[in-house]
Amino acid sequence: MKTPLPSSSSSSSVLRKARLSPYLFTLIAFIVFVAVLYGEDFMCLFGQLELGIDRPLRTEKKRGKLPFAIGKTEEGCDIFSGRWVRDELNRPLYEESECPYIQPQLTCQEHGRPDKDYQHWRWQPHGCSLPEFNATLMLETLRGKRMMFVGDSLNRGQYVSMICLLHRLIPEHAKSMETFDSDSLTIFTAKEYNATIEFYWAPFLLESNADNAIVHRISDRVVKKGSINKHGKNWKGVDIMVFNTYLWWMTGLKMKILKGSFDDEDKEIVEVSTEDAYRMAMRSMLRWARKNMNPKKTRVFFTSMSPSHGKSIDWGGEEGQNCYNETTLIEDPTYWGSDSRKGVMKVIGEVFSQSKFPITFLNITQLSSYRKDAHTSIYKKQWNPLTEEQLANPSSYADCVHWCLPGLQDTWNELLFTKLFYP
Repeated sequence: MKTPLPSSSSSSSVLRKARLSPYLFTLIAFIVFVAVLYGEDFMCLFGQLELGIDRPLRTEKKRGKLPFAIGKTEEGCDIFSGRWVRDELNRPLYEESECPYIQPQLTCQEHGRPDKDYQHWRWQPHGCSLPEFNATLMLETLRGKRMMFVGDSLNRGQYVSMICLLHRLIPEHAKSMETFDSDSLTIFTAKEYNATIEFYWAPFLLESNADNAIVHRISDRVVKKGSINKHGKNWKGVDIMVFNTYLWWMTGLKMKILKGSFDDEDKEIVEVSTEDAYRMAMRSMLRWARKNMNPKKTRVFFTSMSPSHGKSIDWGGEEGQNCYNETTLIEDPTYWGSDSRKGVMKVIGEVFSQSKFPITFLNITQLSSYRKDAHTSIYKKQWNPLTEEQLANPSSYADCVHWCLPGLQDTWNELLFTKLFYP
């Protein structure tokens, strides 16, 4: 008995499948080709999301040459992964007494720090070296341009470090430092270069009840949703932007978000997780950059969280102590302090990886975590008289958040310099 012939409908179905197979084959081949070609980028992206950006974001690689770039970092070199090496010959990059722009909160030698060991460390990436910071190149690049640091007092420290690295090349009559808007805006002007380096106080980037640059010690912090333009209107026209925000978000596991206006008599305030609030700010920042920065002519950087060293038990020290009297580095390469929240790093990785705007991530957290020796500790201007109890226990008033200058934050600017000119 003969096998029945297939019906016309089933026959046409088989033919359609046969006709589709070349397209299916082409699609599979294309997917395999793309996976092989960009596999490293895919792995890097997923690895960052899983580990919370233990490696740097690599958005620059896919976008061709970036503005201001004159070369590139050696292929495969992660400049944020390395070790600290002693360098008595080339460190510090300037003397504290040579830079009149350092605030008294950061002048550790002037305020009695007995050692200078913290000034003599140089960051050495694994497998490559950082280019030497070239102040002349930096100033010439800034000719006719604006560079701005936006964020909190830690970003202000990096801002002052940058000025200290540059100002010696500028004659005294050709430079000035001015503050505006109740100290919210500080502008250093290099007159012969028609260039400005600016700092804008915005600890949350968004509008908040801590926006006063002088009086902002508020424990019950509130951030207004969707309010980045309140500050952002002052950032327009900047050519090189350096953002940071982290410390002020660390008030606990929850953050208060204002949905209306601070002027409203009955304010609508909701509490969300710190990570969700931080994600809101990151998205607002990227949205502002996309609308106001030209990626073909300008650069945007984001500096990761600056670690603190408030609990010496984190590195095997005595319970109840902190960075006070610490003069050595943490040698454990995997060290991560309890004050640095990995959930926030993961948020940065998630948001930045989804961004279509090219932003350069300065991952200073891990390399700074080793530097428990570099904080201002008790060697800074004290704005209020110390009590007898405090004097008897210096750890009780040691500042384990901010950093002495010259010091660690000069390295942050060396990394910024590298990513600006050799991405």
